[in-house]
Amino acid sequence: MSTAAVLFKRNTKLFFKDKAQFFTSLVTPAILLVLYMTFLANVFRDSFAAELPEGIQIPEALLRGLVGGQLTSSMLAVSCVTVAFCSNFLMVQDKVTGSLRDFYVTPVKPSVLSVSYYAASLLSTLLICFTALGICLIYLAAVGWYLSWSDVLYLWLDVTLLVLFGTALSSVIHFFLSTQGQISAVGTIISAGYGFICGAYMPISTFSTGLQKLLSFLPGTYATSLIRDHAMRGAIEEIGRQGVPAEQISSLRDSLDCNLFFFGTRVEPSVKYAVLVGSVLLLLAVYILQNKLKKR
Repeated sequence: MSTAAVLFKRNTKLFFKDKAQFFTSLVTPAILLVLYMTFLANVFRDSFAAELPEGIQIPEALLRGLVGGQLTSSMLAVSCVTVAFCSNFLMVQDKVTGSLRDFYVTPVKPSVLSVSYYAASLLSTLLICFTALGICLIYLAAVGWYLSWSDVLYLWLDVTLLVLFGTALSSVIHFFLSTQGQISAVGTIISAGYGFICGAYMPISTFSTGLQKLLSFLPGTYATSLIRDHAMRGAIEEIGRQGVPAEQISSLRDSLDCNLFFFGTRVEPSVKYAVLVGSVLLLLAVYILQNKLKKR
C-alpha cells in the first residue's frame, strides 16, 4: 500500500474515531433543519401566501413544499462548508500534538501529506453531507414532494461540488492555523458568518445594492443559488400552473435567489457551475503551492 493511501486511511480513521467531533458534524445539519422548521417555516409560509395575487388559492401541500425547498436548500448550502471545516481540523490538530513534526522527520513528502489530509476530509464531509441530503429528501417527501428526478440528481451534483469547494477552502485557511484556540475561533466565525454571506439565511436580493454587488464575487453565493433553484424549481413551476402570472413567478424566483444577477445581468446556471468549479481548482492550486513553498 502506498504512503498516501496509508496516511489517507489513518486520517479517515482518526476523524471517525473522535466520537465527539464526528457526532457534532453529523447532527449539525439535522439540528439546523429542525431549527429552521421550528422558527422559520411559518414565517416563510405566511410570506409566500401574502405575495399571491388576490383570488388565487394554492394547495396547502404546495405551500409546504415551497417552504421545505427553501429550508432544505439553506441547510445544505451552509452544512457543506461548515462540516468541511470541522472534518479538516485534523491537519491543525496534528500541528498542535506534534504529529506533523514527526512526519517531517520521515521521508514522507509534504505533498503526500497535504493530499492525504484533503482526501480524508473530502470523504468524511461527503459521507455526512450525503446523509444530510437524504434527510432533506425524506423531509420534502413528508411535507410536499415536487422534485423531478433531474432535480434530485442536480442536488447530488450541487452538494458534491460545494463539498469540494468547502474542503479546498478549509485546507487553504487551516494551513495557517497552529493552535487549538485558532481552530475554535475559525470554527466559530465560519459557523456564524458563512450562512449570511452566501445567502443561505437571508436571500441576497434582500440586501442593499452595494452588498449584493460585493457578494456576487463570492463562489458560495452561486452554490447557494444552484441548490435553491433545484430544491424549489418543481414547487415554483407548480405554482405557475395554479394560475399565478409569469411576471410574479419570475419575481418570486428573483427574490429567492433562484435567479442570480451580476451587476444587473442574470447569471445562467452553466456560468454558476463554471464559477464553482473554477473556484475549486483555484483553491486547490493555492493549497498545492502553499505546501510546495513550505519549509520543513
